[in-house]
Amino acid sequence: MRSFYTLGKNERLKSRKQIGLLFEKGRKFRSGNLRVHYLQSGSETKDGELQVGVTVSTKNFPHAHDRNRVKRMMRESWRLNKNQLREKMSARGQLLVFLIYSSSEMPAFPQVDGEVKAVLKKLSETIDQ
Repeated sequence: MRSFYTLGKNERLKSRKQIGLLFEKGRKFRSGNLRVHYLQSGSETKDGELQVGVTVSTKNFPHAHDRNRVKRMMRESWRLNKNQLREKMSARGQLLVFLIYSSSEMPAFPQVDGEVKAVLKKLSETIDQ
């Protein structure tokens, strides 16, 4: 049961090639203070793979410790809530998601958590189509 609530290396989006492909061919939407880029591929070799990347603008948060805090909150919220999306992805290939925090105000965790939950709900609905 505990393994469902992890965010391991294989679940983080780090490949420059994949990130480039995501921004080039993926789709996007906004949800609150988050811009979301996503790409769903029907890869037969990577069924149910769900990878996420997060970033925060240096322009909005000039201090690294502030950017790191927001990114930690986004990753933690994703880690706790991703299972609803993972279940839907089990037989639908691979999903790459990139979250960009675009506000200049330091959020509290409940705010970030609510926004990430809204993103997961919208992604879940998009996958159903």
